[in-house]
Amino acid sequence: MSELAHYLRISNLLAGNLDISSALHSVKSEIEKIIEFDHLDVCLIDEDKTWNTSYEIGLQTSWSTSRSAVRLSPVRDILYGKTDHLLTGNALKDPRYIFPDAVSAPILHHEFRSRVNVAMKVLGEVIGSLNCSSKKENFYDESHVEQVRILADILAPYFYALRANEKAQKEAIFRAEILAREEGLRLGALSLTDALEAERQRIGMDLHDQTLADLTRIARDIRPGLTDAQHHNLQQQIQNMIQDLRGIIDTSIPSILELFGFHHAIVTHLERAISPESPVRFSVDDLTNGAVDALPETIRIAIFRICQEAINNAVLHSGAHHIGVGVNTDDQHNLTITIADNGTFNTARRKPGGGLAHIKTRARLIGADYHIRTENGTQITLKLPNADQNTRKSGDENTAG
Repeated sequence: MSELAHYLRISNLLAGNLDISSALHSVKSEIEKIIEFDHLDVCLIDEDKTWNTSYEIGLQTSWSTSRSAVRLSPVRDILYGKTDHLLTGNALKDPRYIFPDAVSAPILHHEFRSRVNVAMKVLGEVIGSLNCSSKKENFYDESHVEQVRILADILAPYFYALRANEKAQKEAIFRAEILAREEGLRLGALSLTDALEAERQRIGMDLHDQTLADLTRIARDIRPGLTDAQHHNLQQQIQNMIQDLRGIIDTSIPSILELFGFHHAIVTHLERAISPESPVRFSVDDLTNGAVDALPETIRIAIFRICQEAINNAVLHSGAHHIGVGVNTDDQHNLTITIADNGTFNTARRKPGGGLAHIKTRARLIGADYHIRTENGTQITLKLPNADQNTRKSGDENTAG
């Protein structure tokens, strides 16, 4: 079987997993057919590049037992973006890996001499590194760097999406625990947990139904003696599959929100939700000069998700001709977000565990007041008290770090 077939097989196996550890273990045997190793780990960094978490196959070490500081990592040059790969024939004597206070005990204890480390990137940003180690000295060379680079490119989108989903779940559970004194909120948090589980299943189905089908088709086309044109066609199909994976990532974590801000993200979602042939028009008016973007990440993403849900409800159920999203503040510095349409309030939007229930729960989890008006259309209003204090607190935390 060719290396290309093994790479496709890896993507196939990844599509059936919804957590990082099981995903990595599922592809162990296929990776071993591409490159020999005594230890392999995926090291993922947090958003501010302060801490990293490792997931291992092969020998089990202390790297995977707890988070460690990026500045003390043996692959810190990759995680900080100073280089896209590291290669050494004897890490035991290499100052890039062994330096004062470095978290390099596994290298010394297991005598990982040869090492090849490659950056894992999504949307051009380093999210971690893929690391192969062998006890044999001078075992890896530049050809192995290219093999690990291809593996890193395949694994990065999957692990980025899975990590984002795990983070979303942990944040939802954390906030639910804080506010669980209220019985109504407890029930709402359970409903939201169900929604998150449904979202995990949807991601899994997208990976299974879309990506797996593409991989199966490509696998059928692999055979000895491919012409240059056929090889080029396979490469193009793989590129298309990567684009599809990026689309799945965009729905899993709102990268447009992170890159371009709330206003642009809402406009983009409206453009996607409303078909070009539809008579529905929309407007997005932010009179706060980007106040939502200054909020802590958890609150900002929750507001974006609420707007997404409200917009989807309006497009699917209201029969509206206009949908508007507005952001404003009042004299008490309360941040107000409104999503309004001029359609008819449909009872489908009221179903238990449906869109409005999720909106209400998300609002309560971030401490926002929620109100809905259904006369002459539907208007959903979120009011976030003392938004300037939330902004200052976020800024203070960033400064302290």
